[in-house]
Amino acid sequence: MAAETDPFGVPEQRKQSRLGSGKGGALALLVLVSLGCTASRPPAATAPPKEHPRALGSWANGVVFYEVFVRSFQDSNGDGKGDLPGLISRLDYLNDGKPETSSDLGVDALWLMPVFASPSYHGYDTTDYERVNPDYGTNEDLTRLCTEAHRRGMHVIVDLVVNHTSNQHPWFIDSASSPDSPKRDWYVWSPTDLGWAQPWNAAGSSWHKKNGAYYYGLFWAGMPDLNLRTPAVRAEAKRIAEFWLARGVDGFRLDAARHLIETGPGDGQSDSAETHAFWKEFAAYVRSVRPDAVLVGEAWTETPKIAPYYGATDVVPRGDQLALNFDFPLAKQVVQGVNMGEALGIAQTLREIADAYPPGATDVPFLTNHDMRRVASVFKGDPGKLRSAAAVLLTLPGTPFLYYGEEIGLLNGTADGDEAKRTPMPWNGTAGGGFTTGKPWYRFAPGQETTNVAAQTGDPRSLLSHYRQWIRARHASPALSRGGIRVISGQGPVLAFVRTQGQERVLLIHNLGSEPQAVSLEVEGARAEPLLATDGASGTREGGTVHATLPPYASAALKL
Repeated sequence: MAAETDPFGVPEQRKQSRLGSGKGGALALLVLVSLGCTASRPPAATAPPKEHPRALGSWANGVVFYEVFVRSFQDSNGDGKGDLPGLISRLDYLNDGKPETSSDLGVDALWLMPVFASPSYHGYDTTDYERVNPDYGTNEDLTRLCTEAHRRGMHVIVDLVVNHTSNQHPWFIDSASSPDSPKRDWYVWSPTDLGWAQPWNAAGSSWHKKNGAYYYGLFWAGMPDLNLRTPAVRAEAKRIAEFWLARGVDGFRLDAARHLIETGPGDGQSDSAETHAFWKEFAAYVRSVRPDAVLVGEAWTETPKIAPYYGATDVVPRGDQLALNFDFPLAKQVVQGVNMGEALGIAQTLREIADAYPPGATDVPFLTNHDMRRVASVFKGDPGKLRSAAAVLLTLPGTPFLYYGEEIGLLNGTADGDEAKRTPMPWNGTAGGGFTTGKPWYRFAPGQETTNVAAQTGDPRSLLSHYRQWIRARHASPALSRGGIRVISGQGPVLAFVRTQGQERVLLIHNLGSEPQAVSLEVEGARAEPLLATDGASGTREGGTVHATLPPYASAALKL
């Protein structure tokens, strides 16, 4: 099969398949996609493995990431704010470094939301790139976190915000002090208000008055944009990256990756050629310092505009710009598809990815993140939908990311602000939730008394156990962790696809709907052996056909 010989390409021959279903039946939609991955889970060692002297982050392809808002994960000193020592104390929950155990979640890598000095709770307005936020601990605590994570076989990446700083950063204070300041061109200044609206808000201005001139700040006045046309600023961004890579960090999540260098209003505020050129330059420098470091881009846009952020995959494996890029369109379709019980949007997006992404690109699927309404709130806490979304996410190609608390069905808080998307992690049902002995910096989300880690630990039917099962199935299967994909059903409530890596092929069948489904699929192979089936799903082979029965929201993984 083409996907076996060319795991990064799109097979030319598209085989016909047949799908029969129960209520809400579907006509099979055949989509051939291949998104390559080349590694599964890093070994329990401090030094990450290397695959290619020019390839960024070879270890990251196919692993499972976990996004952490440090302020909300675990408090170690009773001040109500999560911190790095607290996170270290919870590492065994995430991965205990013992493959033979099943009591940990089993994730392979952590993404820490901003941990550098900042005047805000969220940290995206940095005031010192070389110092950990005192609320979270010290630089030594971050190094110790990396060491402890590496010892358990996990990697750690941190948010690096190079698009803008805080308006309280010493660089900006200096820049704003005078047109003759040596750092004047470290930011973007104009003698007049150029009147550029924010791309997503026609009523929001991007130019802000200060000391008789106007500076550019895309997001708001408190976050002035750095001028990355200035060589000294570009050099400083590289130096900061090297500073943290030398202290144990394994890479960076890159905020606002589309908006670094603007050429004018409107479309000129996103995806400029100069922005792509900077990422190519930055990635080359990171490769020269740490070839195994990984760069993850946040380009919140549509598939055709995300694809160029990989760069040239024929020059550098997986791309000479950003080796990983969050797949916002696929996240939308997975959540919407599960919520509506309709697989078509997911299948169409997978086809779009195959057409747009360069050969060898590694996709980054996820459900929600810190800027989005939590998936449990979208589903109104529906346990079947939560289980279905988890199973789909963890069987897709690429490098999936989980948002902390997703694995227990954590809801949004009751307010409308971003803080309500980033509430404290409920470890148990007590007043402090096991998160703090003091007063939490923000109130827990509704349902904390029952939606917590302690309540779900040891319950084989819990959502937490469900996540653990699928993560372990992914680790156990080269096809699931790093194989290509061929979608054979993508209409109606049934999503079915085959993942292939080398000689291993795994058939995944997901019932996204609230009614049972009886499915017949024509697939190659002499046998169909269960890898994992949830919620009573079952499958058998008769000749060239696999017959499966799937209760509502059930999933099955069958080795062919």
